[in-house]
Amino acid sequence: MTTDSTEPAQARRAHHTRVAERLLAAVGAGDRAAQVACYHPDVVLEFPYAAPPVRIEGRAAVETYLAIALGVFELSLTVTRVHDCVDPDTVIVEFTGTGRARTTDRPYANTYIAVLTFRDGLVVGQREFYNPVPAAQALTATPAN
Repeated sequence: MTTDSTEPAQARRAHHTRVAERLLAAVGAGDRAAQVACYHPDVVLEFPYAAPPVRIEGRAAVETYLAIALGVFELSLTVTRVHDCVDPDTVIVEFTGTGRARTTDRPYANTYIAVLTFRDGLVVGQREFYNPVPAAQALTATPAN
């Protein structure tokens, strides 16, 4: 299903929420193809709290980035809340992630908020906010003194 601005706001919002949930399920399953299928060709991914901040533009660049990024952690994601927005083409999702760092086998847990914007029924913008400290700790081979 594609959506456009002529569809009722409630139908667009519901479709976008389903796409957001499908996107996060794909991440948790390690299914990069299913994740990329949720993205619009003009997608922009932003991780403002990453060290350094990350901005990736275009579906091809996102796919290349994900090939590396999804290999760092083994994750299970759980959606804890979806916020309806006035703009039916924006969805805010809160979720948790638990798992382990593949290189160190250390545990990882974090809480996230993602602001997703949609065009033509696909994610065209993803700004994801999380605490970078748990990721750094999980990737460190030995605990800091």
